[in-house]
Amino acid sequence: MAAAALLAAGSAAQALVFAVNEGVTYRVPLEEVRGRYSAIAADLSKLLKQPVTIEPVGDYKQLRAGLAAKQYDLAMIHPAHVSIGAIKNNGYRLLVVTKGFQQYRASFLVKADSTLSSLADLKGRKLGAPDEDSITAWMVRATLRDAGVAPADVAITYTRYQDAVPFFVENNLTTSGATAAGGVVKAWLGKGGKVLAQSRPVPIKHILASPTLGEEQSARVREYLVGLDGSDEGRKKLEPIKYSGFERYDEQELLKLGTWLGL
Repeated sequence: MAAAALLAAGSAAQALVFAVNEGVTYRVPLEEVRGRYSAIAADLSKLLKQPVTIEPVGDYKQLRAGLAAKQYDLAMIHPAHVSIGAIKNNGYRLLVVTKGFQQYRASFLVKADSTLSSLADLKGRKLGAPDEDSITAWMVRATLRDAGVAPADVAITYTRYQDAVPFFVENNLTTSGATAAGGVVKAWLGKGGKVLAQSRPVPIKHILASPTLGEEQSARVREYLVGLDGSDEGRKKLEPIKYSGFERYDEQELLKLGTWLGL
């Protein structure tokens, strides 16, 4: 009995932790995340010859602390600014980005009868945006800066969820609302609303490897992830996480986007 306990403790100590963050402005239960990634975790356990456990992390402060302490051997990170920070400051390496999310843009929504013609027209007005520390909010502030709109020039009202942004505009609480949720933008346009401007595209949903994970191990994980959508079996494993696949991305280009974001 004691030997079995020691063996179990040893196995737990050797387990690799795969942190998964699905963002802060979407309604995704954390326990649901663990189940979605179970098949991929099982494959990675076989590939790396070590148990891989999925650890959902919804809070950005907790996520940053875990990355700084190198508690996560692998990490799927929705917000690009947190991912870039881990690469710049904590020695993490970019393995892949998620297909379908390489062109993530913030759209500035206005009513159909809005007289605004550019972002500069937002000076002295109110803007609704998702959580202040969401990647969308970081993109919004960088885009306003590029348009010559200083933080003091516009009153930004932040809300937790992306789908709450149109409410601000519809009810005249703000002149414009910024969101990067494709479904929200599509619905807005479908109701006759307009998009005043868009931000630069930023790839989101990155998978990183800790500096504690060897280069050979990291390369194996990258090849596995990139190849998932190349077979029926792999595509079935992608279905629960609702992504079409993963692809390589230039880490230096990502860091340049970090500079634009103001990191």
